[in-house]
Amino acid sequence: MKQSLRGEILVLKTIIVALDSSDLSERVMQTLNQLQIQSATKIILCHVIPSPEPDMEIQVDRPHVSEELVYQETERQLQSYQAELPCESEVEIVNGDPAVEIVRLAHIYHADLIVIGSRGLTGLKRILQGSVSSQVVADAPCSVLVVKPD
Repeated sequence: MKQSLRGEILVLKTIIVALDSSDLSERVMQTLNQLQIQSATKIILCHVIPSPEPDMEIQVDRPHVSEELVYQETERQLQSYQAELPCESEVEIVNGDPAVEIVRLAHIYHADLIVIGSRGLTGLKRILQGSVSSQVVADAPCSVLVVKPD
């Protein structure tokens, strides 16, 4: 349990944990484990599979990983994280714009906190690729804990 500035106990009932397929997901889970999570807390482990860009060129001379295989591998990874949690949890794998979908899940589950990683993009890369964590911070209906890379 955490105490607010006024001294009352702040109980996190629902936490959305946004994970991707990067090494940063391990760091996000380590940070989550450092929080004092109560058994009454519910954790939603989510992964957003980005929708392909409409003008994205697909290379036909290279093998492609099927969407089903990506989904199965993602589900397997999230379930391994889920097995280590000290409380009730769910797995959500959705398609779409990552920031939009994370915020949407926070609204659906009435989240008290979102935990998300930041790739630490700067300059032109940040402008071109955008920052999912920055957009989530701006649009989220609750507090957001942004985990930085090592």
